[in-house]
This record gives sequence, C-alpha cells and structure tokens, in this order.
Amino acid sequence: MDALRHSLLRLSRLRSTSPFLLNPGISLPRPRNQQLHSSTHHHDQQPAPSTSSSPPSRDDQQHEQEQQQQQQPHARSSREPRIGTTTPVPDDNAPTSSRAPFYFEAGYALFAKRPSRPFPPPFLSPPSGSFSDALSTHDQSRDRRSWVNGEMIRGITNGDDAVLVSENFIGANDGVGAWAQRERGHAALWSRLILHFWALEAERDAFGGSEEPKPVCYLSRALQQTAEATSKPNEWLGTTTACSALLHASSESEHPPRPLLYVTQLGDSQIMVLRPKEKEIIYKTKEQWHWFDCPRQLGTNSPDTPKQNAVLDKVPIEEDDVILAMSDGVADNLWEHEVLENVLESMQKWERGDEASGMVPGESSYADGMRFVAQELVKAARVIAEDPFAESPFMERSIEEGLATEGGKLDDISVVAALCSKRQLPKS
Repeated sequence: MDALRHSLLRLSRLRSTSPFLLNPGISLPRPRNQQLHSSTHHHDQQPAPSTSSSPPSRDDQQHEQEQQQQQQPHARSSREPRIGTTTPVPDDNAPTSSRAPFYFEAGYALFAKRPSRPFPPPFLSPPSGSFSDALSTHDQSRDRRSWVNGEMIRGITNGDDAVLVSENFIGANDGVGAWAQRERGHAALWSRLILHFWALEAERDAFGGSEEPKPVCYLSRALQQTAEATSKPNEWLGTTTACSALLHASSESEHPPRPLLYVTQLGDSQIMVLRPKEKEIIYKTKEQWHWFDCPRQLGTNSPDTPKQNAVLDKVPIEEDDVILAMSDGVADNLWEHEVLENVLESMQKWERGDEASGMVPGESSYADGMRFVAQELVKAARVIAEDPFAESPFMERSIEEGLATEGGKLDDISVVAALCSKRQLPKS
C-alpha cells in the first residue's frame, strides 16, 4: 500500500500538478469548516470561537513561507543549525546531587524558518536611550537572557518553538506562528514560558520512592502560571503544542530498578523512543488535531486543557535507548523509517569517530554524540522542508485531505536527542 501511494505521488508530480487541481470538480470529505485550498491559497482554521484573538492554525502563513523559500535560498542555505548539549540554567541554581538511578545524556539542534522575535518587556528589558541617564538600564541590558517572576526563563527559543534539556526532563513545544499576525500575539513567548514553568514544576516536586511524578498536573500549573504572566498589564496572546519526556525509575520494590519514561503529549509535536541495538522504534506519540494541520494547543481562547486533552503514557525503556523530542518540523518532512535510519547512521558515525561527525573516540562525551544525532536529523528534515518538489509526509496527508500541496513543509525544526544512561551511585 505504501509503495502504491508513493507511486501515485510521483505520478502526480510528473503531471506537473496535483491530480486534484487537474480535476477541480472532485470534492472529498473533510472536517467541518476546513476549506479545500492549494499551496498558494490558505484559509485560517480555528478550533475556538471566532474572535479577534482566537487560536489560529499554523498553515495560514504557508504562502508567506513559500515566498521566503523562493526569495532567500542563499541566505537560508548559509545558516547552520544551532546546537548544544544543555539549555541554560540560572547562575545561582543550586547544584543537585541526584540519587536517581538513570539520567539523560542529551543534545539539541535547532533550525528556524525565520529569526525569533525578541521577547517584549518585562520579559526582556531594553537599554535606556542614554548612558548618562540616572535611571539607565544599559548595564542590566548586557544580560540578554529572558526573565519572568524574577527567575531566568529556562530553555531556548527557536523561531516559535522552544526546547529544554535537563538530566531527567526534555521537552519540545511548538508555538502557533500565525499569532504573529494578531495584535499583541507572541507564540514564541507562550511556548517558552509553558516549557519553563513545566520544567520547574517537575524539578520542585519531591517525587521518588513510592511517589510517582505527575507531569499532567505540572503542565496544568505551567499553563496557569503562563496565563498569569502574560495577562494585563503585560498582556500577550499565543498558543502552543506541548510534549515532554520525564525519566523516572520503576518502584523501589523492583531490583534492579528499570528506567521508566513518563511521556506527556498535547498537539502534534512528538516524542519517539528508539532502541538502537534492535534497530527499531519502540514507541511514539500520536498526533492530536482538531482537524488537519490545526493541532490541539494550549493558550489564548483555546478549548484544550491538560487535564482533558493531554495524553500521558508510561513507557518502560532500557539503558542506551534514544529518546527524541521533536517539533512537527521533523514529522512533516521525514517518515518514521527515515528518522530511524538517520539516527542509526549518525550513531555509527559518532561511535567510529568519522571525520564528518567531528567526534574523537575517547574524548567526546555521550552528550556530544546526542548533539550530533540531533544535528544530523535537523539537517535531513531541512533538506526536505526546503525542497518544493520533495515527497513528504505533509504532502501525503494534504493530498489525502483533498488539499493540493506539493513538496516539504518549511517550518521551525527542533530536535532534542537523549540517551538513557545509568548513574554510578555510591554504595550505601
């Protein structure tokens, strides 16, 4: 069936257009309020009641993205993904001495379809106009980090996405970029704040032993705190998808303990677990949509809530499994088997110390290896995203919905890759 479907996609490209454009009389079933559209004309789709600040779907900016794709190929091709192994924490963050038996060795890679919008005050204070002003904030403005409620905002922004990496929590949120067209809309701020508060709630909770983590409750509190932080007089509007993986362990009664992953999903970002030694995907989250390309989302005017709509899965994993947290910029451009093949190939290059990986055997850490894995996956997704004639999962799903689109989907691409590792604990 997959081979037949791909053959039909190739055939439609040979005919220079989608078969649905050649037969404009075709009318296929589609969800209520979803309009048939081509890649050059899109309608706003909204899950909430129609108001000036209702949460938009992401595809209403695709025409603009395609224009940018045609006009700025050289500028885009010169930009390499941003990479790292940990996302920043406050300077005064107290070091922890965890006794958890498992932890993440992780890295991330990011590619933004366009530069991220700066955070507005008071989340980022601009300098005053004069060095001699007695109330100058110039000295403070040298610190370009973002702040909320007196705390540095955790994570990193990538376009409208946000990612966060810690030793037992990784996440990737995808802000709905169409909010940029609305007055006081700022999806990137919403995606980053929710991830920040979500990670803090997980960090502060004293789960362990017989106590299980409660990531959906953490997400509910994070949504509430984000809504409060972006309310008047500092009102900013936005919505975001959310996904995270929290690493825990099986109950103390089980010897030896086994790693247990708490995966939380709302929307169409994705958590995927790969087992390299068996060369297979053992778990992945399922996309949640109101209708095609309009995901479930948290934020301004959205009917979705963590308690009602978030899905929590407890996934038994093994040491050396690889966990990916990805925005839909990956899933829209690469099929599952391509993700698996790319990760396995990258890990082989890293383990061999291939020159292309930049890794030196014995000198590179596992986190460096995961950073390379994330970087190679972002590069592969980007190749398809920038190719107007490529076959892609997004194109396939669009055609199945009766929408005439072609090629990859240009979007922010965010990947966190984490290796489940066993901690060497001191003997009691």
